Amino acid sequence: MLIRVGVLFGGKSVEHEVSIISAIQAINGFDKTKYEIIPLYMTKEGALYAGDSTGKIEEYRNIPGLLKKSHRVIFVNDNGKFLLMKYPAKGFGKRMYASVDIVFPIVHGTNVEDGALQGYLKTLSVPFVGCDVAASAAGMEKYTQKAILKYNDIPVLDCVRVFSAAYFKDMDTIINQIEGSISYPLIVKPSNLGSSIGIKKALNRDELKGAFEYTFQYANIALVERAVTNLKEINCAVLGDQDLAIASECEEPINTDDILSYNDKYISGGKNGSKGMSGAKRRLPADIAPETREEIRNLAIKTFQALGCNGVARIDFFIDLQSNKIFVNEINTIPGSLSFYLWEPIGISYTELLTRLINLTFKRERENAGISYCIDTNILANFTSTGAKGAKSLA
Repeated sequence: MLIRVGVLFGGKSVEHEVSIISAIQAINGFDKTKYEIIPLYMTKEGALYAGDSTGKIEEYRNIPGLLKKSHRVIFVNDNGKFLLMKYPAKGFGKRMYASVDIVFPIVHGTNVEDGALQGYLKTLSVPFVGCDVAASAAGMEKYTQKAILKYNDIPVLDCVRVFSAAYFKDMDTIINQIEGSISYPLIVKPSNLGSSIGIKKALNRDELKGAFEYTFQYANIALVERAVTNLKEINCAVLGDQDLAIASECEEPINTDDILSYNDKYISGGKNGSKGMSGAKRRLPADIAPETREEIRNLAIKTFQALGCNGVARIDFFIDLQSNKIFVNEINTIPGSLSFYLWEPIGISYTELLTRLINLTFKRERENAGISYCIDTNILANFTSTGAKGAKSLA
């Protein structure tokens, strides 16, 4: 019997379209002798749709038209069976659209990659691929991420965290504090976004104000770091869990500007249209010394495991060419195109990568099955409408 995989993508995120590209790539990559794929498209309003057309990239040129010929569905856990029920329910006809054995989220950005979707699925006890709630949240929230990595002796750039409310209340004081601790040029970026969205470089005080205005369009919390001006960017993916993790080949993205942009990553796919992150310009393998490659691959695994990750993640690095120091820039817990192109050079095909990700999920499910989440108690036996006794009764 085939394993039924619900590939879930889209969602309320500025990376909505990137998610669709990544998901359709994956849907075409699964081993169809092992898996039955059910494409599940989430709108920007959070509604879930399934149907014959949700797995076809050309249908997303007209999303209202796609939704009209698809079924809106909701998840129901029916005694351990994970059903996709048509919504709203109608008086007659088949109410169940399909059932799934596992959900494979291929989503990017806030509200979906940051632990929110993972928490929803975990609450319903639906097995899902990738990082759990805590690792997803830490992977997205960069200030938290930096704190964890620093605690584990993994090199990161120091930063200043700025809340939008505090900034607009007294921007001169905030900027004075930043200028007192970090020298220009500076980088301002959202604390909880990926895909190079909302990032600006500032060479002076006026540009710093402009950078804050720009970043706060996308997030309420900004991070300010010193800009490494003479650098090489290197990315490396990791596949595995806390028991065993392996590193991919290293790539060197090619920028068209000072900062690797959203356009560099997703729009510059050539005349045949965007291929998501897999279509970005890069050197693969990266032009680095063998010992640097190994240092980065080891740091990538250490980062992955320090954050408690599961599945596949891509870790982005800076090499400061002046000091020759390596820094972790950020982790992407569900990377664009699942970074399949980084695994092929070391002999892992996209189909094999997807199979390994599903196997890792079932392994985690078996491990979690041995953990007690409920205890037998009669704490409510003496509970009356006159009030709770609970802990107060011990006083």
